[in-house]
Amino acid sequence: MKIFFCLITIIWYTEPVQKTRQQILTYLNTHPGATALEISRYLDLTPANIRYHLGLLVTSGLIQISGKRGPAGAGRPTKLYNITSRSLGSNIESLLAVILETLGSDNSADETFWSQLDQLLAWESVSDDAVNTTVTGIIADIRSRGDAALVEYTNRFDRMSVADMTELEIPAARLQQALDGLPNDQRTALQTAADRVRSYHEHQKQDSWSYTEDDGTLLGQQITPLDRVGLYVPGGKAAYPSSVLMNAIPAKVAGVEDLIMVVPTPDGELNELVFAAAAICGVNRVFTVGGAQAIAALAYGTDTVPQVDKIVGPGNIYVATAKRYVFGTVGIDMIAGPSEILVICDGKTDPDWIAMDLFSQAEHDEDAQSILLCPDADYLEKVQASIEKLLPAMERADIIRASLADRGALVQVKDMDEAIAVSNYIAPEHLELSVEDPEAMAKQVKHAGAIFMGRYTAEALGDYCAGPNHVLPTSRTARYSSPLGVYDFQKRSSLIMCSADGASELGKTASTLARGEGLEAHARSAEYRIKD
Repeated sequence: MKIFFCLITIIWYTEPVQKTRQQILTYLNTHPGATALEISRYLDLTPANIRYHLGLLVTSGLIQISGKRGPAGAGRPTKLYNITSRSLGSNIESLLAVILETLGSDNSADETFWSQLDQLLAWESVSDDAVNTTVTGIIADIRSRGDAALVEYTNRFDRMSVADMTELEIPAARLQQALDGLPNDQRTALQTAADRVRSYHEHQKQDSWSYTEDDGTLLGQQITPLDRVGLYVPGGKAAYPSSVLMNAIPAKVAGVEDLIMVVPTPDGELNELVFAAAAICGVNRVFTVGGAQAIAALAYGTDTVPQVDKIVGPGNIYVATAKRYVFGTVGIDMIAGPSEILVICDGKTDPDWIAMDLFSQAEHDEDAQSILLCPDADYLEKVQASIEKLLPAMERADIIRASLADRGALVQVKDMDEAIAVSNYIAPEHLELSVEDPEAMAKQVKHAGAIFMGRYTAEALGDYCAGPNHVLPTSRTARYSSPLGVYDFQKRSSLIMCSADGASELGKTASTLARGEGLEAHARSAEYRIKD
């Protein structure tokens, strides 16, 4: 199916999408006033997916927001949905007709495209009441009971049976053992990636600076590293040694002396690659704890786990929610959303390459987003054919299929200038420029976490070993934020040292401004240093 928006066409993955929307309408017909969370539980889909479909159905006039119940989640009211008379009795075919009719109206085609793009991009990391209640309870318990609570939660959630924290700390010798025991190819790959990441981040180091004015006044900036940083690494069957490299190495390059890593080990399952990566990066201490309880332990400290100044690293909804709650007590890197890739292609790259590049992010999870922009409609059809050809053989085919169906799109743009305009609006986490002159095009990009230039630069290289950090802003936050880097582990202090002459002259200015603000003590403090 193609939906025409003036000069822009989006090819959607139709059948599963329309089935989902028909199921939503059927549920609302019998459960008026349902919430997105209730519908998601009924359909066994993520709330983010359901909110996306609900948004499109509201835009199409098939359902309406009938009220709000709240507050819920992070203090926001929960929307209640009802079907409209327009959708009563509709089947999949009539639903398609109504959506096409609504989205294809001629006078508002361009406006409709941007509205639909907003719906496609929409993703909220709002935790529901149950998650918030669980996380706040865990944090309070860790603050109150420390190690004892941490051991209890680890035994409960990770199905362990440890007696105390001594069983949950991994000694440095065990980390080195993991590194020494790796097959040669894995150890070489890990070391190569670490060397490249370290080399790149060395270029990001900031140095202190100062200058002296004519009257002897010194002004400057002093750069100092954070004292202690906590690194959260997902555990269990998932192996994320790259996450260790990308978070630990810039911290060490910045000069962080104490790096504390937490990694859950459900059912006692240890990951040798993760331990080996910790050894290569010089992680100081490793604890096999995870979840909100690990975040709380890092933020507030226990008798065994030292309190840190900042927490970095990815995790599930409980980890993300805990990071949100402890922010302020400690710094955090970001609240990351699902993985994203946006590809701009001129239609001259092998369509199989592009299809696989889209898969590379879609395979992360059902909420991941893969979008292709191209002015050549025939090429978009070729990529779609490549998707259909390659998808059945993928190990994570079900996840990729769900991701593409719910949040993926192939978009025909008028030209490359329009592609850049759309890309800058999306502000993607990963942006591939699969074009003839990517360096020239990159200069037009205003918002992107990382820009992969040229047909040979697959985004996957950046995930592991190119050198730049793979911890990137998601969900359009690249409009105002940047990749994780050395600068995230350094602080800046202003330096001011006035000479007697400088203090006298500056004191006159400060006094005038302070009295204008009604702050007498400020003024007099400056005036004491004015020369007669």
